[in-house]
Amino acid sequence: MALFKTAKVIMLFISGLFLYMGCATVVSHKQFSHIKAKVAVKTQEQAVRELIQRILPEQASNFAVIIDSNIGPEHVDTFQYLTKENILVITATSGVAASAGFYHFLKYVCFAHVSWSGNQLKIPNPFPKVTEVVTVTSPYKFRYYQNVCTSSYSFAWWNWSRWEREIDWMAINGINLPLAITGQEAIWQKVYLKMGLPQGELDEHFGGPAFLAWSRMGNIHKWGGPRPASWHTYQLNLQHKILARMRSLGMTPVLPAFAGHVPRGLLRLYPKANVSRLGDWGHFNSSYCCTYLLEPTDPLFKNIGRAFIEEQTSEFGTNHIYNTDTFNEMRPRSSDPAYLSSASKAVFDGMTAADSNATWLMQGWLFLDQSFWQPPQIKALLHGVPLGRMILLDLYAEVDPVWKRTESFYGQPFIWCMLHNFGGNLGLYGSIQTVTTGPVQALDAPGSTVIGTGIAPEGIEQNDVMYELMNEMGWKKTPVDPQEWTKNYTRRRYGAESLQAQQAWFLLTRSVYNCTDDHPDHCRTVVVRRPSLKEVPHLWYKEKDVFDAWAALLSVSPIFKIVGTYRYDLVDVTRQSLQLIANGIYKEIMAAYDNKSTDDVHNTSKKLYALFDDMDLLLSSDKHFLLGQWLNSARAIGMNLKEKQLYEYNARNQITLWGPNGEIHDYANKMWSGLIKDYYKPRWYLFEYYLTRSLISHEKFDYTEFISVLLRTETEWTMSTNSYPGTPTGDSVNISRRLFDKYRPQLHY
Repeated sequence: MALFKTAKVIMLFISGLFLYMGCATVVSHKQFSHIKAKVAVKTQEQAVRELIQRILPEQASNFAVIIDSNIGPEHVDTFQYLTKENILVITATSGVAASAGFYHFLKYVCFAHVSWSGNQLKIPNPFPKVTEVVTVTSPYKFRYYQNVCTSSYSFAWWNWSRWEREIDWMAINGINLPLAITGQEAIWQKVYLKMGLPQGELDEHFGGPAFLAWSRMGNIHKWGGPRPASWHTYQLNLQHKILARMRSLGMTPVLPAFAGHVPRGLLRLYPKANVSRLGDWGHFNSSYCCTYLLEPTDPLFKNIGRAFIEEQTSEFGTNHIYNTDTFNEMRPRSSDPAYLSSASKAVFDGMTAADSNATWLMQGWLFLDQSFWQPPQIKALLHGVPLGRMILLDLYAEVDPVWKRTESFYGQPFIWCMLHNFGGNLGLYGSIQTVTTGPVQALDAPGSTVIGTGIAPEGIEQNDVMYELMNEMGWKKTPVDPQEWTKNYTRRRYGAESLQAQQAWFLLTRSVYNCTDDHPDHCRTVVVRRPSLKEVPHLWYKEKDVFDAWAALLSVSPIFKIVGTYRYDLVDVTRQSLQLIANGIYKEIMAAYDNKSTDDVHNTSKKLYALFDDMDLLLSSDKHFLLGQWLNSARAIGMNLKEKQLYEYNARNQITLWGPNGEIHDYANKMWSGLIKDYYKPRWYLFEYYLTRSLISHEKFDYTEFISVLLRTETEWTMSTNSYPGTPTGDSVNISRRLFDKYRPQLHY
């Protein structure tokens, strides 16, 4: 343990010793008082008023906002609201807390709803009055948002208009610690160019826009690039707007820091630098993988770390908290605790060389690799940084909580996170029982060092229910009753009470949203998976519950058919039902193949093709399920034809092959109209051909040849430039009803 220079740090060390001795201790929120938005009260009040104006323009005059840091306990957020002289007065400790108070009023007084998939903002008339003060205090210092992968899977093509809506969503959900890593490549450009690296060597280092997350983490380099200079300018300007808005609302944005991954050209400039090459990741070949890692013990490490933060602070300012992940999905070269401790110390020293108040926020994802990260290794890495100067994101706590097997991260504070989503997949999924109890268990555990809750999805804009619930847990001290919460959620989402709608959501809550097998859902359905002879979908629920929920939602269509959030849910549940039916048809195809009947293989395959067409038609009726939205937003950023084509290729490749040769194929699969019909469906035509050829020739199915030919057709699609609609067509309700009638026999109705 390094010598501590101040009494404050000594006290942190002593408190950590008490933790290891089994004494109940809680990390003090006060020690993070320097990590906050330093923005004037009036600025925050004005920012919240403008947020209200954007969300409720016609009722904005009915609200007043007051920021008063003295209304609740120190170092945590509180909001209150009460009607005074026909105006709802929201008083809160920060702009974020005031925004959360505003949304709390919308949800629990007006029964309104704001989500990625749409808003339900039917406000009662006359405007509701609150005659008794409502007070809510968060038990946590922080409510965190984002995964380092979200920037690529969801944010890659966002403009300011989309970012503005997202920051509003963050604020009303009480998020005060968002990751803000947009535009960092522009900063790295300045740092490395000043060091003498030419632009060509930098282009070899960082990848394309859809793959930047993995370039930043040192998993791959170059793939999808190079990015044009206009990209850096665009992202730099965007980051200025993002940070200004976040800070004006009282958020504390987390900025990036140096993890040690360096361009290969650094070896030319510093031939004596202690640089090692990381191992293979994702089956990428040597053209794109095995990034160079500057050993943390090399003096150059600290110099680059300092230079980056100084350059970044000069451009964006700082809130003294930084994210970086040196060994994310990449094993260190040594398991020696001394080495691991020196590695984390060097990363932290690089931060503090430029910012003496720096705190390191690190994703705890690497610790899921338990074959490497045993207690001595974890403890060594964590204790290379003074206690309280590192915050861990227990990234996957709803399935595999690391805090439970590390004595609360051996004294370092942590944030209990729900990861939930991989690759931006669209299947219905959640672990609702764990989410409603897990954060509270961490809060109440003896010796707990939990200081916050968070959501850390790889991709967003799906499964709204899980994110609204998890965000609410950031304000809860006790568990939530899932059924009661879902009942209220249904009323808010659709704008009126309905027993049938509630029944639909009860069925979903006990089935698709109640995964308890600790299996990470990655949308293993035949619809979006490469055809194979042994596909085994991951099912943790009764199919009938989903089919019954579909029927229940259809039964209330006369009441809610004009409500956008209802129509979205109907499409989503219909889509989920169709993917289940597709799994059944696949079993029929394989049974026909096993019975050596070419006619039955063909006839059952035709049923699957028809289902693909039906699903594509359904998804085309809602803007949230359109491939064109993704591709068009990618092309829109390009300044010329060459840039538009580069961005479109990035967008197409990420959601399909994820690499030049399908290295991580289908990881970021999407059930989108256009993709279903033109990418997923043709794969099954080819599969049927090889099945039939195998039966006719009486030879074993040649899977190697099949994949080789399939890869060529998949690659052709990623390189094509045909356009797809960006606006919906057809009526979702009518299409869903026709499909329900068509597939009624498979639903056992």
